Amino acid sequence: MKILTCPINGPRPLAEFVFGGPVRSMPDPQRASDAAWADYVFNRSGEPGIQREWWFHSASSTWFIAERDTASDQIVRTYLWGAEDTA
Repeated sequence: MKILTCPINGPRPLAEFVFGGPVRSMPDPQRASDAAWADYVFNRSGEPGIQREWWFHSASSTWFIAERDTASDQIVRTYLWGAEDTA
């Protein structure tokens, strides 16, 4: 069984979580050019390495960040949004 660590509740089974996608900066929809908006919506690097991702712990309604090595599928660390410098 795969385990993911919720920053609030500790290690929990992966079935309690929902993947929310990679953490990415969104351009301002009112000011972005069509090309910049299309790049944001459609393009991803796909390179293996550490990726910051949004995850949701459904039992506690907690959104948090997980850093995952996409090459090995191992979670490096998890932390609440805004706590990246303290983790």
